[in-house]
Amino acid sequence: MNDVPLILTLTLDEPSQQYFNRLRKAHFPPERNYLDAHLTLFHNLPAHEAQIIEDIEFAASNQTTMQLHIKAVKSIGNGVAFDIECMQLKQLHNYLQQLWQPWLIPQDKQKLWPHITIQNKVTHDAAMLLKAQLENDFEPFEAIGTGLALFEYRGGPWEFVREFKFRI
Repeated sequence: MNDVPLILTLTLDEPSQQYFNRLRKAHFPPERNYLDAHLTLFHNLPAHEAQIIEDIEFAASNQTTMQLHIKAVKSIGNGVAFDIECMQLKQLHNYLQQLWQPWLIPQDKQKLWPHITIQNKVTHDAAMLLKAQLENDFEPFEAIGTGLALFEYRGGPWEFVREFKFRI
């Protein structure tokens, strides 16, 4: 049995993923940036529970792609993230939370705040400077959620396990 925790993220359309990756590469401290930009749905799922994979397969196969409204640049204290609104995503998250209630850590039992972090673990002043720069040109825009991706957490870089595409 594998005891490495699993992380579940939302996958994005390629242009949006590239956009957020460019920003993350430009603004995340390089010594800490070993991941692509991502929208985490669950931070610590038990790998030894086969039901997790079955539930993800079922949920993804019954979910159409979703419009994500990128609505604001937000401070996260020592970093910056993009705030995202999508009722379909919140409903999907709620559904999976209900199924996995006995296995969830406290962080994963909380209400979902969809966001993509492009800077973290910098000084508060550096974060406020980037936030102001990004807000200067910011206009809300749309991205597309295309599926779910599962990763194993190994203490640093995540190891990709599998992608689960939504219906078009």
